[in-house]
Amino acid sequence: MEILLPGRDIKLELKNLVLDMNGTITVDGELVPGVDLLLEALKPRLNIYLLTSDTMGSGAAVADRLGIPFFKVGCPGGEDKMDFLNTIGAEESIVIGNGYNDRLILEKAALSMVIMGAEGCSGKALQAADIAVGSILTALELLVNPLRIIATLRD
Repeated sequence: MEILLPGRDIKLELKNLVLDMNGTITVDGELVPGVDLLLEALKPRLNIYLLTSDTMGSGAAVADRLGIPFFKVGCPGGEDKMDFLNTIGAEESIVIGNGYNDRLILEKAALSMVIMGAEGCSGKALQAADIAVGSILTALELLVNPLRIIATLRD
């Protein structure tokens, strides 16, 4: 996926989508309806990964349902998530999260979105993100329709 940001001379060449779980693609451990369909639409364009501390214990089942790789992070989770992002290439990655342990990867990723949904979001995560949205569906729809991202981030 390629996104050119007019007026900023920035060209994003994105290959990976890294998703947090709790408060991002799930609420109380349950997958937000519609996430599966949007991720299916993105799979031909992006490698998709699920990273989570797995607070609710449903991470493996959610990843299996979505057909994406699952990586459980330890405590502190932020460092594990950062290690993962560095391994796959931060400069080629989109990160979507909401928690304090997402703040480092939100700041480092080529493109990042914070979800301010039912479980809220960390103020530090909000400050680190490029784009803030109210739901995971909105975030994924931005990726399906990248002209919306250009409209938001252009100079």
